[in-house]
This record gives sequence, structure tokens and C-alpha cells, in this order.
Amino acid sequence: MVNTLSQSAPKEPKQGIKAPSKETVLTPRFYTTDFETAASLDLSAQETELQAMLAEMRADYNRHHFVRDEAFEQSWEHIEAEARQSFIEYLERSCISEFSGFLLFKELSRKLKNRNPLLSEIFNLMARDEARHAGFLNKAMGDFKLSLDLADITKRRTYTFFPIEWVIYTVYLSEKIGYWRYIIIYHHLQQHPENQFYPIFRYFESWCQDENRHGDIFKALLRSQPQLWKTWKARLLSRFFLLSVFATHTLTVHERAGFYHSLGLDATEFDRQVVRNTNETAGRAFPVMLNTEHPKFFSRLHRCSDYNFKLMEIERSSQPKFVKLMRKIPFITAIVWNLLLLYLIKPIDTEALRGQVC
Repeated sequence: MVNTLSQSAPKEPKQGIKAPSKETVLTPRFYTTDFETAASLDLSAQETELQAMLAEMRADYNRHHFVRDEAFEQSWEHIEAEARQSFIEYLERSCISEFSGFLLFKELSRKLKNRNPLLSEIFNLMARDEARHAGFLNKAMGDFKLSLDLADITKRRTYTFFPIEWVIYTVYLSEKIGYWRYIIIYHHLQQHPENQFYPIFRYFESWCQDENRHGDIFKALLRSQPQLWKTWKARLLSRFFLLSVFATHTLTVHERAGFYHSLGLDATEFDRQVVRNTNETAGRAFPVMLNTEHPKFFSRLHRCSDYNFKLMEIERSSQPKFVKLMRKIPFITAIVWNLLLLYLIKPIDTEALRGQVC
């Protein structure tokens, strides 16, 4: 079940405060969940692993890493036009995503404090990391004379309810796909420093360590709950969330191809690398992974991206809303149809390969 909790209408932003981008199916969302069910999770099957990761979180290896140095102390007016706009959009999307994680983890920590102290502390420390990331990204936006009013966004954004089981699936994938995005960009810029146009990219190695650690925590949560990997329903849900995350990634990356081009990356190849690596990583936690080597897999994803551009073109037109809707229906139907065909591609049984996937 998915419910949305409406917030009050946005007000006019102050000078220097960026109005948040319009919420769409592709923008990062804010989530709430069933805290009672979360508190009653039996973690005994993975308690040793969770205790070990809690010790890592307490050590806070990156506590001195996210500190701005003198490289930021310059004018960035030379980054102009489309490159500037696409980078600001990237920073905004990343900041909202990290801040969304902070809000969810902080509320989980608060609600579980007296019922599940182990999980409560883990979520509290993950919230610390996400807040650190969001703050660092927001300061980066400040270098371009803009910033997000995160306190106001907290009150204005729509919150979507996900059952805790769905939260475990989606946050695991979010953290792992974030890891692969950051590490691929980092390694690319290590090889091509001429494309490193802003110092934040130097921080991506430690950044992705946080993402990876958070993902491993959610992997332990997932494997502690047999109903999330041992049943036919778990197999169907795993396929659904994998495909949802990959489709969102493909559409988003191609929407922002200009940003990746400014880094010297081909958006399509970057998307393929991230999806393939995330899919393989997910095989360590999920009962199935998608067959990304199927000849139709990426071609259908890219077809969805092409249809998405058609939808964006229609939305930008000055036609009446009803006309826009009528024009959009064939493309929305085509996206849904292609995603359904992708979902029906036979997945890879990772439980059968458990000894090989590690």
C-alpha cells in the first residue's frame, strides 16, 4: 500500500533560496513507514553482522572528510549556461535525496529508541551521515548563489507511506546504486582530471564508502527477514523494485545527459555501468536479479527514455492541460508496456547461485 500525505502549499522563496523543482515520478521522494512493524523486527539471524556494522558507524571514519578546503574559495562564474544549470540540478537532486534519507532514518531512530535500541542507534548514525552529505551539497549550491531551505521543504514536501518491507528493498537499492554512481564518477575523474570542474568530486571516494556501508546494513536487515527473500512474493517484489530503480535511473541520467557530458562521460554508457554493477551487487541480498544481458533489456529501457522526452516536450507546450493529457496517454502507455515486457524477462535465481555470488 502506498499513501501520500499532502503538505501545505509552497510559499514564495526568499532571495538566494532556490525553489525546489516540481515533484514528479522521477524526483527523490520523502517517505514514512509503519514504525510499529519496524520496532518488532526479529534481527537475531543477522545480529552479529549488525553489531559489527554498528561498531563501524560509531567509529565514524569520515567525520573529518566532509570539510570544505581552500579549493572551494573561488568564483564559479566561469561555469555558465547549460553546464551551470545541469550541475545545480544535480546538486539539488542529490541534496534532496540525502535529506530524505536523513528524515526517514531520524524518525525511525526516534520511534524505535525504547523498542529496538540496536536499530535505533544504527538509524541515528545513518541519519548523521545523510545530514552531513545533504549539508555539504547545499553548501556547494551556495557557491552558485543558491541554496535549499531544507527546513521549509520538510514541511512542504509530500510524504509517501511505504511498508517497512518496501523501505528495506528500496533503501538497499538506493544506497547501492548511489555507491556505483559515485565510485564510477570518481574513478573516471581520477583518470581524466581535466574534467574535474568542481572540487566536490574529490570527495566521492569517501562518500561512496558511506553509501556502501548503509547498503550493507540494509542487506543485513533484508536477510534477517526470511519473508523478504525466501518466498515467491519476495521474488516478485525484488524484480519490481530492481526494475523500478533501474528505469528511474535510466530516465534521470538521460534527462541530465548534459551534466555527464561536462564530466566527459557518455550518459548511456554510464547508465549501463551503474545498472549492471548495481544488479550484480543486489544478487548478494535479493533472491533474484534481473537479466541485464538480455538483448532487449537496455534497448527497452532506452525506449522508455525516448518516450519520456516526448512527455517532457508535451509538458513544455502551451496547450491546455486536457490536450496535453490526451497527447501524453500513448507515450505513458508505451512506457508501461515496455516496463511490463522487461519485468517478464526471466530473472536470474541468485539463491541457486548463492555459493558463486558473493
